[in-house]
Amino acid sequence: MKPLTINKIANGDFAVVGDLTFASLDKNAVKNMAFLTSTKEVSIDLGQVVNTDSAGLALMIEWIKYARSHRTQLRFHNIPKQLRSLAKLSRLDTCTYFEE
Repeated sequence: MKPLTINKIANGDFAVVGDLTFASLDKNAVKNMAFLTSTKEVSIDLGQVVNTDSAGLALMIEWIKYARSHRTQLRFHNIPKQLRSLAKLSRLDTCTYFEE
């Protein structure tokens, strides 16, 4: 298991590194959403996510809800295949937050 970290790349650009799984997510990971309001447009690169499961998708949905409530435009990039498959099952893969 690789712990989840969120690294700031540039103003409004972040990279998620590690696992997005039930085992790797803790209360702090879920509660720490302040980075989503650092600017009015936030981009999250998921290209360095190693493992994921439905908990990762649930966290992304929480980020989307939080961003909406704070009027922040949010985009996800380089979504891992496994996470994209989970999103497709929920029909979230077609929403504007998910980019190739």
